Amino acid sequence: MNASELRAKDTSQLNAELLELLKAQFSLRMQMATQQLTDNSQLGKVRRDIARVRTVLRQKASGK
Repeated sequence: MNASELRAKDTSQLNAELLELLKAQFSLRMQMATQQLTDNSQLGKVRRDIARVRTVLRQKASGK
């Protein structure tokens, strides 16, 4: 997911995307805790995507 793709979305779509990513992060954390997660890099990718969405939301809120 690129930042340019995120900037094309409006705030309601970004909030929905953020909610979906947070649910995915929770699911991955539970899989890791129960030792069912095979690819540990997925957790880092989801965290970076969450940071990208939050960054774009803050930019839109500040008017940039």
